[in-house]
Amino acid sequence: MNLFDVYSLYDVIPVKGQGCKIWDDRGTEYLDLYGGHAVISVGHSHPYYVARITEQLNKIGFYSNSVVNPLQVELAEKLGKISGYDDYSLFLINSGAEANENALKLASFHTGRDKVVAFRRSFHGRTSGAVAVTDNPKIVSPFNAVHKVLWAELNDIDSVETHLKNGDVAAVIIEGIQGCGGIHIPTTQFMQDLRALCDKYGTVLILDEIQSGYGRSGKFFAHQYYGIKPDIISMAKGIGNGFPVGACLISPRFQPVVGMLGTTFGGNYLAMAAAIAVAEIAEKENLVENSAKVGKYLMDNMPKSDRIKEVRGRGLMIGIEFNEPIKEIRRSLLFDKNIFTGVAGQNMIRLLPPLCLTVEEADRFIKSFKEVL
Repeated sequence: MNLFDVYSLYDVIPVKGQGCKIWDDRGTEYLDLYGGHAVISVGHSHPYYVARITEQLNKIGFYSNSVVNPLQVELAEKLGKISGYDDYSLFLINSGAEANENALKLASFHTGRDKVVAFRRSFHGRTSGAVAVTDNPKIVSPFNAVHKVLWAELNDIDSVETHLKNGDVAAVIIEGIQGCGGIHIPTTQFMQDLRALCDKYGTVLILDEIQSGYGRSGKFFAHQYYGIKPDIISMAKGIGNGFPVGACLISPRFQPVVGMLGTTFGGNYLAMAAAIAVAEIAEKENLVENSAKVGKYLMDNMPKSDRIKEVRGRGLMIGIEFNEPIKEIRRSLLFDKNIFTGVAGQNMIRLLPPLCLTVEEADRFIKSFKEVL
């Protein structure tokens, strides 16, 4: 049997990771500035993280959500404390797409409406509802396109109100910072106006913090820069540091009904051990603050070049937009300088390193990047 060949693969086989470094099967060391799509938050193979998962596996690895799991309660309490949302409720699933699916479903249940406003250049996942609100025709099949999605422009509040004023929109879904679309940041005024419009028209505001959340922006959630509180927050990626964990934080205005939402694997014992370890490490090692500090250092010291159009981002979520395709630049960074980076579109290198990145490691990238340019 062959693998279903849907990925463009580099000829690198990672076999070991530690902190912000990984090693391949030939013993070559790489600096990881991509974190496997922003997933690695506290670093590869953090000893406390490994110990917590191993300890839990030696006790019990899985049972369904038909029994009480105290680890879920423990995680909810920790997340409430470190995020500032201790009055919200936690619903646990396995991935970011699932988090957005459930957020959209809950908004529709709550309002009785069936339309959703999403934004150009957005990315919310690859499952049915999540991909329908993703602005990428290449991954939206005809089956997915049957959803009632209305499109607006980021930072254009009039384009949103045009849709909301009809009173039939269940939710507006927006990323704290657009990631795959090219590191586009909403303005504070736009986000505050968006919150006010959703209140005015009885529309649920969903903040997708799957990539921009969990400390990556330099705050726990990127939307905390804007001084607003959404109705539902979708999370994944960094929450599990590689173990599949997704979640929705849900405002007290929503009343749960038994059977309304559900999952087989979400919130399982191993996932909770991983997520609790990540939360404890992030708090103990001040990783949110480190993300803000080292991210600013990277932005302030980025090489200047006529080939670079713009550098934008917050914390350790940084996009370097070029005036040309970046395939060969990225390839040179990987194979000549042994540095993993990401991409957005054709012309942007995306940096999403573990939040434990040091200034010294940032300097290694800056020096190598200058040489490549």
